[in-house]
Amino acid sequence: MKLAPVSFSNIPLGRPLPFGLHNADGTLLASRGYVFTEREALDTLAAHGTLFVDPQEVRQYRRAMEAQMHAMVNNNNTTLGQIADTQIMAPELMAAATKTAEEYSDPDAPIDWLDMQSRANAMMRDPRSQRFMFRLDKLQRDLSRMLRSNPDTVLFALIHLTASETRFYSATHAMLVCAMCSLAARDVLNWSPELETAMVRACLTMNIGMTELQDQLTLQHDPPTQEQRALIESHPERSVSLLRDRGVQDDVWLEAIRLHHDAMAGPLGGRSPAEQIARLIHRADGFAARLSPRATRPPMAPSAAMHATYFDERKKVDEAGASLIKAVGIYPPGSFVKLASNEVATVVRRGANTLTPRVAVLVNREGMPMLEPAIRDTRVSDHRILSSVNYRDIRVRTDLVRLLALT
Repeated sequence: MKLAPVSFSNIPLGRPLPFGLHNADGTLLASRGYVFTEREALDTLAAHGTLFVDPQEVRQYRRAMEAQMHAMVNNNNTTLGQIADTQIMAPELMAAATKTAEEYSDPDAPIDWLDMQSRANAMMRDPRSQRFMFRLDKLQRDLSRMLRSNPDTVLFALIHLTASETRFYSATHAMLVCAMCSLAARDVLNWSPELETAMVRACLTMNIGMTELQDQLTLQHDPPTQEQRALIESHPERSVSLLRDRGVQDDVWLEAIRLHHDAMAGPLGGRSPAEQIARLIHRADGFAARLSPRATRPPMAPSAAMHATYFDERKKVDEAGASLIKAVGIYPPGSFVKLASNEVATVVRRGANTLTPRVAVLVNREGMPMLEPAIRDTRVSDHRILSSVNYRDIRVRTDLVRLLALT
């Protein structure tokens, strides 16, 4: 167990601990919920030397608090006063532990995708933080590491999360756009590492000028107000301004953000590096948005979203869109399909071509849920894909962690 140190000065008196405290050997000294009522008890604890917390426990508590706040915001019976009165246990310790947990996380540990959502959300919602660049760099490193080692897992997790929930929409959206663009840049367009890095950073920061609004709009039943439309239209410039305030001077990165909603159709050749990045982001941005549910509409099936991405605004084949489809497939990992065998499956790995991915059957031909998913090769005629299946039409429980093991 990797542990992260915390300062004695952050341990509160009279408040329950949000997570356990350990010594350097990992021995539990004070469990979650314990309340120190006297300073003398802390002095006794100090005899054990530096105190440590488990980063995993810190992340679990933070996710639970964020889920509670999300549920309260979405509950029409919850008042603003009740939301404001929600108390975080030991906020000083929580803030200090979160900071050290970020710095002491294990770079070789498996990716916790719910934690990735939470981290991306925290980064995007607080672009003025002094830790913004640290959080961005770590998020970029983790995504890039996973895209190199197991891109199908990345696509599966992000497409599944995009289609199945609205929580942390802006953060999940940015990571999915980043993953798709990275694979297209590396595997299809053969962009240089420098250009790919600028693109990844642009994907993860393009919407920091409207993150809160973007999350709000997914839950909003009414059309955007005039004020909201103005914020939407101006968000690229606001994102650029926020990044400049954090010391960013990479002109390609910043210009790509400025242009990512205005990138015009046509070949990528002959465009500046920033214009090429902006066009690729523009097409992936549209694909990811179509996959996500809204209060006013269900998500689009990935194959239909891919079709809209493949053709440009003039109904011609789009070079950027086509590169995305070549990179992730018409039926990307995380999507659902109906097979010629009348089984319903989820795509777990890309195949030799865009039409023949590896799938895991979740519903058998009699319409009954499978106790254990069965792997199928869609190159075999009996298991060929007939059509996409929309996420809302899946009648079985889909557990992300269990399904990720199949990728």
